[in-house]
Amino acid sequence: MELQAIKQRFGIIGNSPHLNRAINIAAQVAPTDISVLISGESGTGKEVMPKIIHQLSSRKHGEYIAVNCGAIPEGTIDSELFGHEKGAFTGAQGTRLGYFEVADGGTIFLDEVAELPLQTQVRLLRVLETGEFIRVGSSKVIKTDVRVVAASNVNMAEAIRKGRFREDLFYRLNQVPIHVPALRERPEDVHLLFRKFTTDVGEKYRIPVLELTPDAVELLTRYSWPGNIRQLKNITEQMSIILQDREVDGETLMEFLPREEMSRVPMVVGEKSESQDFSERELLYKVLFDMKNDLQDVKKLVLQLIQSGGHLEVNDDNAALIKKVFHEDDSEHVWTGGTTPISLPPSNHDDVDNKEIHVEESLSLQDTEKELIRRALLKHKNKRKYAARELGISERTLYRKIKEYNLS
Repeated sequence: MELQAIKQRFGIIGNSPHLNRAINIAAQVAPTDISVLISGESGTGKEVMPKIIHQLSSRKHGEYIAVNCGAIPEGTIDSELFGHEKGAFTGAQGTRLGYFEVADGGTIFLDEVAELPLQTQVRLLRVLETGEFIRVGSSKVIKTDVRVVAASNVNMAEAIRKGRFREDLFYRLNQVPIHVPALRERPEDVHLLFRKFTTDVGEKYRIPVLELTPDAVELLTRYSWPGNIRQLKNITEQMSIILQDREVDGETLMEFLPREEMSRVPMVVGEKSESQDFSERELLYKVLFDMKNDLQDVKKLVLQLIQSGGHLEVNDDNAALIKKVFHEDDSEHVWTGGTTPISLPPSNHDDVDNKEIHVEESLSLQDTEKELIRRALLKHKNKRKYAARELGISERTLYRKIKEYNLS
C-alpha cells in the first residue's frame, strides 16, 4: 500500500522523513510473523504502528488485543495474559481465557512491555519461542498462534543492565525495531498537527478554528514539546475553548506553555530568556578556561627565563610555547626556526630566586569576554558566522555582544 494511503487510512498527520521511515518499516514487516519492538517517548503515537502491522497482515481478520502492561497489577498480570483455572486463587470463581488464547490467529500489542514482572517475562519468552503457555493453576499445555508487537518508552538497555528486563526476551521481541520520532524531531509536522487538532475542536463544538500569526508558528515549531503529540493536542484544545480572539500571536501562545518548560522556548525580541543566559554562561566558562591555559603558558615561559638567568634559547622544544605567548603574527617576535636567544630586560638578578612572580589577572568577566570576542573576530577577519562558531554562541548573541561592547 502507498505511504499516503496508509496515512489516510490510519489518520496519520505529518511528512517527516523519520515518521515516513517508521511507517514504511511497519508496512514491510506486516506480511511476516516476525516480532516487532516499537520504541519512542510517551505521547508520540506508538499505538498506531501495531494497528498498521495487524491490518496489513494476513491476520487482519483475527483478534487484535492491546494490553497496557503497566496498568495491570502484578498479582493478576499472568491471569490476564494466560488465563486461569477455577479455584487457582482466591476469587477465581471459574475458568478464564487469557489474551493469548483469545487472540489465537491474531495480534497482541503489549504496550509498556518493560513493566512486566520478571516471572511473567519468562512465560512470555516461552510463548514467543514455542507458541505454548499454561494457564494459572493448570498443568495443561495450550498452543497458540499469536503475532506479538511490543512497545516501550524506557531505555531497554538500561532496564537490562539494572536487571529489570530479561536480555533474551529483549532480543526475541526486537527482531525488527521501529522508532517513532519525538515531536521535536519532526518540527515540520507541528503546525500541521495544530491545524488538525483545532479543526477537530471547531467541528465538535461548532466554534471557529484558531489561526496563528507568523511569530506564533515559529514559536510553536521551535518549542521542544516534552509531552509530544499528547501535549500539543491538550494545549490546542485549551486555547480553542478559552480564547475569544481566534488569531493567536506568539505572546498569547507562550501563556499556555508550562512555566517550568519556558527555558525550552526561544527568546522573544526585547526579552532575555534562560536559554540565552545559558549560552552566555558557556561563553564565560570558555573565557575562564582559555585564561587559565594562557596563564599556565606564561608561567612556564617565565620559569624558563628565570632558570636560564634571563637568557632563553629558542629551540624546537619551546618554539611553540613562545609563539603562543607572543602571538605568531607579532612582527617583533618572528623567527624561522633554529636557535635564537631571547633576553630579559636588564635588572637585578641577585635575589631572583627569593622573589615570587605575580601575574595579575583581570577579574572582570566583561573585559575578558570582550577580549575573547575581539580575538575571534580578528582571527576570522570579522566574519561573524565563523567567529560565533569559534566562540560556541549564536550569531544573534554575537551581534548583540558586538553592539554592547562597541566593537567595530
